[in-house]
Amino acid sequence: MTFKSLHHRQTRVSSFSLSSRLRAVKRIASIAILFVVLLLVFFAGIPAMGQGLPTLHMGVESSSDPKDVAVTLQILFLFTILTIAPSILILTTSFTRIIIVLSFIRRALNLQQTPPNQVLIGLSLFLTFFVMEPVWREINTTAIQPYLKHEFDQGRRAAIDPATGDAIPEETLPFNIMLERAVRPIRAFMWSQIGADGEDEVALMMVMAGLEKPSREPDVPLRVLIPAFVLSELQKSFIMGFLLFLPFLVIDIVIAAVILSMGMFTLSPVLISLPFKILLFVMVDGWRLVVESLGVSILGS
Repeated sequence: MTFKSLHHRQTRVSSFSLSSRLRAVKRIASIAILFVVLLLVFFAGIPAMGQGLPTLHMGVESSSDPKDVAVTLQILFLFTILTIAPSILILTTSFTRIIIVLSFIRRALNLQQTPPNQVLIGLSLFLTFFVMEPVWREINTTAIQPYLKHEFDQGRRAAIDPATGDAIPEETLPFNIMLERAVRPIRAFMWSQIGADGEDEVALMMVMAGLEKPSREPDVPLRVLIPAFVLSELQKSFIMGFLLFLPFLVIDIVIAAVILSMGMFTLSPVLISLPFKILLFVMVDGWRLVVESLGVSILGS
């Protein structure tokens, strides 16, 4: 028994020493690998240390040419426009009407997150791009392309607007001419959407702004026209939403009456009416009808 226990103890000691040696070898190998990596990083950075680092210089310098100041102001104005571009997209296009109508559909079907908000916003954006394509094409044709081709410089020297034939003040910059030409299609689009039904909104904003009723539509400033256009879009979208709610409201009333007549007071009518709403919406091809109605209401104005 003594010999066996001694042999067992020697075996444990030898295995322990072997494992400790393996751990020591692994530790040494890890240190060596780390040292090699540090050397590679150090020697790889030596060529880069000999190269000059780029610097960014920002400051205010004097200029004797007024055109330099004008170009700088135009760049600042462009950055300002980019920051408010989402608001311009929402408030000067039919995006408001489209997104509200699609949200009404989801609410009428009693679907909380189906379709998701990302899908509704994406669909609204693409529909907005579709219905606004004629307006943006006209802006590109009458304002952006002539500005890039320096046609406004020639018109400024001639003191005549090539599009309207109106006299151009001598101090008017080509960039300002481009902005004025770009606003015209947007103003025409907003006026076409406001129509006769939106004259009350325009009159309201004119009174709130303390302005008299102009004799011509171009005399209405944008600070009056844009909020009047948004109010008109909200009015039209809520009318369309109400009409979309009616058939689904009838389904809710019928299902609730049937459940109450059967004495099933604890059963929620919403759970029963939801499949019938979806079935009705799918059978009449609801998404196509809604998109078609939106397109006709906007493009047909």
